[in-house]
Amino acid sequence: MKQLVLALQFLTRLPLPAVRADADDFARSMRWFPAAGLAVGGSVALAWWLARSVAPSMGGGSGDGWIAALCGLGAWVAVTGALHLDGLGDVADGAGAAHKDPARLSAVMADPHVGSFAVVAIGMQLLAKLVLLHALAPGQVWALLLVAPLARAAPLAWTLALPPLHEGLGSRFRSAVTWWHLALWSVIGAVAALLVAPALLAVFLAVPAWGWWLRRRIGGISGDGHGAGIEVVETLLLLALAVVR
Repeated sequence: MKQLVLALQFLTRLPLPAVRADADDFARSMRWFPAAGLAVGGSVALAWWLARSVAPSMGGGSGDGWIAALCGLGAWVAVTGALHLDGLGDVADGAGAAHKDPARLSAVMADPHVGSFAVVAIGMQLLAKLVLLHALAPGQVWALLLVAPLARAAPLAWTLALPPLHEGLGSRFRSAVTWWHLALWSVIGAVAALLVAPALLAVFLAVPAWGWWLRRRIGGISGDGHGAGIEVVETLLLLALAVVR
């Protein structure tokens, strides 16, 4: 259970007890990323559902959906500490800079300053999630619960399929996960999606699509690539839920 706690500590801002761990324990925690995603999905789904339930009694009227969407989005950012939005911004800045000068990619992604590409990407991401959360039907709360864990199974695939961009977080996980771990979580995710919302099977298109984009535009996987990919996959799954009911 140590590795599950480490995964929760890394991916969320939930108050958890300190655990003694080394670099290998931390690397193996990636195996539990999808399980840790349940904490994220549960927080988002609960906030969204409670807002939809409480708003009518407060006279929310036609604004109920927007109130729920805002609460869900707020819970999403709060429970993750905007961890993956930071990765999205770094990838956006790096890809934007590399468009004219590929040699600047690594330097720009490592720069702690936020560029215009990052601001636009993060703003668009938050807006997209807000709109798509508003588009969900009240009965889709269980489907919403699954979005985050499905997206957090994706790093296992990118770690195994893509070369590390540099030594760092992205490469640290490589020796700790295997195709068997990915296969197990893929089966669990597919069964859950089929039972709750078949539209979520779109994850099996979104994950390789992001991997292909990273390989083509960035050249490999890094911690920022993982974080950005989680955000992109989450938004694509919300879109699938909003379109296919």
